[in-house]
Amino acid sequence: MHKLLSAGVLCAVLVGPVSAQRVRQSRDVIEAYRVCQRYQTLMAENMDFDRAFEATFTKNTSRRREIAITEGEFGDLDLAKIDDATLIKAFKARMQILYLMLPLASPDSNEEQALFFPAQIKAIFERKPPPAPEKFSEYAQQLQRDATTFRTHLNQLAARYPRVAERVRKFKLELSNPPKLPASKIEPLTSYSKGHVLGPDEKYYQIGDYAVIREGSQMKIIGIRFFSRLF
Repeated sequence: MHKLLSAGVLCAVLVGPVSAQRVRQSRDVIEAYRVCQRYQTLMAENMDFDRAFEATFTKNTSRRREIAITEGEFGDLDLAKIDDATLIKAFKARMQILYLMLPLASPDSNEEQALFFPAQIKAIFERKPPPAPEKFSEYAQQLQRDATTFRTHLNQLAARYPRVAERVRKFKLELSNPPKLPASKIEPLTSYSKGHVLGPDEKYYQIGDYAVIREGSQMKIIGIRFFSRLF
C-alpha cells in the first residue's frame, strides 16, 4: 500500500487566485481548462478512471504508452516487450485502484484501518509487477480484477457505515470543484519533463496540476501532477 501511496496521492484540483480583473486567455487555454473540468466532473460522478481517461486524455497511442510507462510504476521490467494495449490497460487499472483508495486514506483509528483495509484489500496494494514481461498480461488482468474487488469493497463499506459514505461524498465534492482561471496569462511551455510523452520542442499548457496539449482540433490531457492530500 505504501508504494502505491508514494505514486502520488492525489487529488488534482484546479484553483487559481481570484481577481476582479482577469487577463484575456487564449482559446487554447480556455479549452484546456474545459477539458480539465470535464475530467473532474466525470471522476466526481462515480470515480471511473477509465471513462474519464478515454474522454479527456490524449488519443495518440504512443503518448498513451509513454504515460503508462511514466506513471505506472512497473519497476525495472523490460516494458518494450509488452504491447501497447496491455500496458495501458494495466496503467488504467492501477490508477483506478488509487482513486478508489483515496476516500479511505488516513483512517481515524486502528479499528478503521482494519475495517478499510482487510487482508484481501491489503494484498491488492502489496501486489508487485511480475519478474518477466511474459507474465505481464496476467498481471494486467489481475489488476483489473483487483479494481473491481476494491470498488465492491468500497461500495459495501459506504452502504453499511455512514462515516464511509461521508468520506466518499466529500471526496467526490472535492473532485467536482470547478477550475478557476488565474489572473495571470498562461503561456505554452516546452520541455515536458515526464518521460517521453512529448518531444523537447512540443508545446503544452500547465493548467493547475494538469498538463494539456492541442491534439488535432481538441485539447487533451497528457498528465496529472498528484500530491499528498487527506480526505
